[in-house]
Amino acid sequence: MDLDPVLLSRLQFAWVVGWHILLPAFTVGLASFIAMLEGVHAATQNPIFLRLSQFWLKIFAISFGMGVVTGIVMPFQFGTNWSRYSDAAGNVISPLLAYEGLTAFFLEAAFLGVLLFGRKLVPPAMHFVAALLVAAGTLFSSFWILATNSWMQTPTGHQVLDGRFFPESWMDIIFSPSFLYRLAHTVSAFYVTTAFVVLGVAAYTLRRGLFVAEGRVMLRLALWFLAIFVPLQMVLGDMHGLNTLKYQPAKLAAMEGLWDTGRGVPASIIGWPDMHAERNDAEIAIPKLGSLYLTHSWDGDVKGLKDFAPDERPPVPIVFSAFRIMVGIAVLMFAMVACGLLLLWRRRVDTTVWYLKLCQLAFPLGFIAVIAGWTTTEVGRQPWTIYGLLRTADSVSPSLTGFDVLLSLLLYVTVYLIMYPVGIAHMLRIVRAGPEPRDLEESIPVVSGRPQAPIRALPSIEGSTS
Repeated sequence: MDLDPVLLSRLQFAWVVGWHILLPAFTVGLASFIAMLEGVHAATQNPIFLRLSQFWLKIFAISFGMGVVTGIVMPFQFGTNWSRYSDAAGNVISPLLAYEGLTAFFLEAAFLGVLLFGRKLVPPAMHFVAALLVAAGTLFSSFWILATNSWMQTPTGHQVLDGRFFPESWMDIIFSPSFLYRLAHTVSAFYVTTAFVVLGVAAYTLRRGLFVAEGRVMLRLALWFLAIFVPLQMVLGDMHGLNTLKYQPAKLAAMEGLWDTGRGVPASIIGWPDMHAERNDAEIAIPKLGSLYLTHSWDGDVKGLKDFAPDERPPVPIVFSAFRIMVGIAVLMFAMVACGLLLLWRRRVDTTVWYLKLCQLAFPLGFIAVIAGWTTTEVGRQPWTIYGLLRTADSVSPSLTGFDVLLSLLLYVTVYLIMYPVGIAHMLRIVRAGPEPRDLEESIPVVSGRPQAPIRALPSIEGSTS
């Protein structure tokens, strides 16, 4: 069997990044949620918000630890698998990734320690500030990572000398044409993902009849937040689509399964793109609707895939399918939120069992949508690593053999299939235990010494610390 190192390297990076992105998709929103809980408690002294903060902080600590482990291995692959890309683009991407570490990771790591260990050791105001700074750190991380990715998608602010990219304007590099759209769309998606997890946990808590007060608060906070951010996410997605139409027309044509350039193009609802025949099989399309939502005009002009050379087209079936999964989930989310608000208005949301069950089942929707969106963005960029300038086939390390990559890929698969189930199982145990009573927390003395693990530094359900 012919083992292609380029294909295997792409699969390996997709495996690592695909699992890793699930963690910032959760922790970015969760850090802001915890900061909000801490702020409300500081302002009102309502113990419910303190218990909820403690509860979600335990889950955040596990997610953050897993995110650190899975995030560290990604940059190493730039050297092991993608050395020609690193050699060509290192002058641009290295400072951006370094700033992510300096401004985001250090900030998160330092003040997460205050959140985990400092509840009784620092003033309440300082604990709230620590929560804000951890949340800010997650947003700084998103800023720099997405700045790097956006430059690869819509490169500007550089010059190319002897096959290497050199910065000319850092402002143009950081604020590339797609950056602000991608940042807003991605961060809002992360927030929506977290809110659906909170909604699912709230529904589980209410159905069990335990910690009802905390469940009611979580349910209402999640619903009202989603009532704002789900529609906002749709608007931001539309704006990002207009930007993609301008700067990455081949990607947009693949998303739509559009082969022929024209005005008043149809919207393909379902179908299967055939790249060899250059058509969609079993297609159901609505006339002119494509131009309407792509250009905001019934007769808007949209480029088709046939305008691009075959070797410059992305894998159309993957991009086409992933985009429809993302959009379909967004519509389902909107329907769920609308239904929840209706039940809330009728004062039945806490007792409607079928809706609570639906909320529990819906908690992974955000993660699936994030993976689908990431697939649309990254596979849609192919065959380029740096869009229009550096091909993926020219980015891989020249010394790699297919066996080398296959071996490391199998090791990554094994480690991740052990680590993720263990971490998720630990988080589920915390969810089953629920928020702890306030009087139990007050009875726990402050103990000096080094904890065995960060999670065990928080009040435990047995009323002891380690």
